[in-house]
Amino acid sequence: MSQRPNILWYCTDQQRFDTIAALGNTFVKTDALDQLVRKGVAFTHTYCQSPICTPSRTSFMTGLYPSRAHSTRNGNESLENHPPLVSRMLADSGYDCGMVGKFHLLSAGKRTEPRLDDGFSFWKFSHAPRDDWPQGHDYADWVREQGEDLDALRQREAGVPPHLHQTYWATERAIEFIDQERPDDQPWMVNINVYDPHPPFVPPKEYADQFDPEDMPGPYFRDSDLEQQAKLGDCDFQGEVQDPEGHDAKKCQALYYAMIAQIDDQFGRLLEHLDQSDQREQTVIIFTSDHGETLGDHGLLQKGCRFYEGLVRVPLIISWPGQFEQDLQSGGLVELLDMSATILDIAGIEIPDYFQGQSLLPVLKGDSNPHQLRDSVRCEYFDSLDPHFTGGTGTFATMYRDHHHKLVLYHNKDCGELYDLDKDPWEFENLWEDHGKQALKHEMIYRSFNDHVNKTTDMGSRRIAPM
Repeated sequence: MSQRPNILWYCTDQQRFDTIAALGNTFVKTDALDQLVRKGVAFTHTYCQSPICTPSRTSFMTGLYPSRAHSTRNGNESLENHPPLVSRMLADSGYDCGMVGKFHLLSAGKRTEPRLDDGFSFWKFSHAPRDDWPQGHDYADWVREQGEDLDALRQREAGVPPHLHQTYWATERAIEFIDQERPDDQPWMVNINVYDPHPPFVPPKEYADQFDPEDMPGPYFRDSDLEQQAKLGDCDFQGEVQDPEGHDAKKCQALYYAMIAQIDDQFGRLLEHLDQSDQREQTVIIFTSDHGETLGDHGLLQKGCRFYEGLVRVPLIISWPGQFEQDLQSGGLVELLDMSATILDIAGIEIPDYFQGQSLLPVLKGDSNPHQLRDSVRCEYFDSLDPHFTGGTGTFATMYRDHHHKLVLYHNKDCGELYDLDKDPWEFENLWEDHGKQALKHEMIYRSFNDHVNKTTDMGSRRIAPM
């Protein structure tokens, strides 16, 4: 096919990797995502570059690690001197680009998120399913056009009904963009960002009723987690450390899965629309999330400065029927910023030499080993104290994970974590102080330091002469 493909890029907010039935979770309902897994490539070991929203999203929109992109925390005022966003590069190459929902490269606190030079000709904004913004919140305006009040709907015991939910609205706006008139030879890219399954866990009653908390498996938790988290108590995290009963973790899990079921239904509507409009075979479909959710694991709920699998490992499924491999689960290590390099490669755009992601296109086309992609992956959390803002504790931490072990360094807290993921995949046995593992720990620290220097040092402007 000579014409460049369309790209439907669907990004949820705070969805763990282990939330898709076709990839092993028997408690969820994900018919549409299961279909995508069967018709595409699922990268089952994909890691975000930050466990919180803005740094992660900035990373995969620029192709750089958060510290290189100068975006390491939420609530930032600006993103100065940033390299071109992937969406801008697509637009410059001839794509018609649309954005629906949350973007969050800049703070939307106390204001509607300002636009960057993003390349989007179609911009329908909704940072969260609330009515906190006096202007520029397209979702709340749409709810008012339906004769309803979003804040009032949110107070109902049954929650916001499905036909007025932000997830439904995002589908409507995406279809609106897809169906716009454009030249026959112009490809489009739509970046859809729903807010769910981000807390608060408040799905519509119609979905909540499908999941009984008593049927849920519960979080990955041992009593020893409470002692381990006490050692990390000075490191930023949302919420208190509690056992599963204290968090009512099974109920949270049921509500979380209900939100994902609603996402799946709306994602299925998009796939059906592509089929009905005869665009499926011309469209690359990408499904992912910005980071995960602890969901009670290790006594934690929500997100922050931790690097457990449920928080930093995310879904990444890419499908293009007839062009890419199908029903392939790639187990190689992937970084989420590899997605941006892959998008450029798919679109026939030269990947800039400063990009830190690597294209997954060879795997998608069946030309390389799907189980050996990277030797290691990196995730980072840097939140220096700001004299103008009282939030945060100034935590600095990084994760270095290879094929067998995970190292976490809390750089200014004099503590760390080391796990043997082959023997302990859910990270219960911290080997940091194990006398028999000190040589391994020091080797991992050495490799992590080299990795850090290579990936985060900004060399400045282009060199043009020896001196």
